[in-house]
Amino acid sequence: MSLRVALQMDPIETVDINGDSTFALGLEAEKRGYKLYHYGVDDLSFQDGKVTAYARSLTLRREQGNHFSFGAMDKINLGEDVDVILMRQDPPFHMGYITATHVLEHIHPKTLVVNDPASVRNAPEKIFLTRFPDLMPPTLITSNRRDVEQFRAEYKDIIVKPLYGNGGAGVFRIREDDQNLNSLIEMFQEFYPEPFIVQKFLPEVVKGDKRIILVDGKAVGAINRVPLEGEVRSNMHVGGEARQTQLTDREMQICDAIGPTLRELGLLFVGIDVIGDYLTEINVTSPTGIQEIQRFDGTDISALLWDAIEKRL
Repeated sequence: MSLRVALQMDPIETVDINGDSTFALGLEAEKRGYKLYHYGVDDLSFQDGKVTAYARSLTLRREQGNHFSFGAMDKINLGEDVDVILMRQDPPFHMGYITATHVLEHIHPKTLVVNDPASVRNAPEKIFLTRFPDLMPPTLITSNRRDVEQFRAEYKDIIVKPLYGNGGAGVFRIREDDQNLNSLIEMFQEFYPEPFIVQKFLPEVVKGDKRIILVDGKAVGAINRVPLEGEVRSNMHVGGEARQTQLTDREMQICDAIGPTLRELGLLFVGIDVIGDYLTEINVTSPTGIQEIQRFDGTDISALLWDAIEKRL
């Protein structure tokens, strides 16, 4: 199948070619003979029913410091000149991101957007989780100080983090006797217009926070991200170590429980986070980890995703 593929993503100049999932997906697309384009969310426009973007043709190479080449900038009609768009700019959610999903809805699914833009908009990582209450740890979404205080009184040891954060930024552990809770709440109230999320601390995190990748609703691979000593955040952005792992029976139960919903919503490429027996996040914007999984066990998730995309087309 010959496809024209547009990557809506952050600047290609900044990617880590040995860790970035979009780069791996682009390489697999080129391997299959697809034509690649690159544009940023700021290059996207809607006028008179047409969705366009100022884009460049793109060629990728696994060469450090020389990993891409651009063609000339051109204005392309995403509804006519492109078969697939990978919407891969990193979170956090903001109105620019939300607006892009509204714009791309005008051309999806004639031009297949991965993931479905309406479903991405309606499934921010930490809120989408609440659709599966039996799978998640005790969780509170609020801006109310009294509710947070009562939550800590009940669970003693808690995690407080931004509702739309990413990469482990702004994640705090607050123990029963910690006197910083009020100051932390004040900081969140001042710097974030939306509520924040509070969860029971899961001590199993010292053994790792498992990232599991699902393609079209099926689990296809996983890595375990182990935090540094003295750290509760396991994100690789903040020093978490990726290790090879296998899925447990409980983790397969979680994947089987959420898989049909992901498939129904057109969420073809999803990364979930599991600590102990609990589902803690569902990442639908730009999941990572596929290069690490391939290095550990040879699973080529890029190929599996493009197979799923071709099947959808």
